[in-house]
Amino acid sequence: MLDQENRRMADSLASKVTRLKSLALDIDRDTEDQNRYLDGMGSDFMSMTGLLTGSVKRFSTMTRSGRDNRKLLCGVAGGLIVVFFILYYLLSRART
Repeated sequence: MLDQENRRMADSLASKVTRLKSLALDIDRDTEDQNRYLDGMGSDFMSMTGLLTGSVKRFSTMTRSGRDNRKLLCGVAGGLIVVFFILYYLLSRART
């Protein structure tokens, strides 16, 4: 009777170990997928940083280059602000 109980408990333990191994392998695969995804995001952020750096350099050059460019820059900034508020208004009306 004890031998039969030991076998049943050993089988139960073996099935639990199998499930734990399966979970560990699933976690490992998921971790690898997430690491690949994060590595891809890192390269995307690096390329975006390069684009933003170039834009900031051009913007700085434009602001330093004279009065006419400053007027143009103020006009563009004002236009962007107006467009932002129009879009905000339209989106707020669309939600209600």
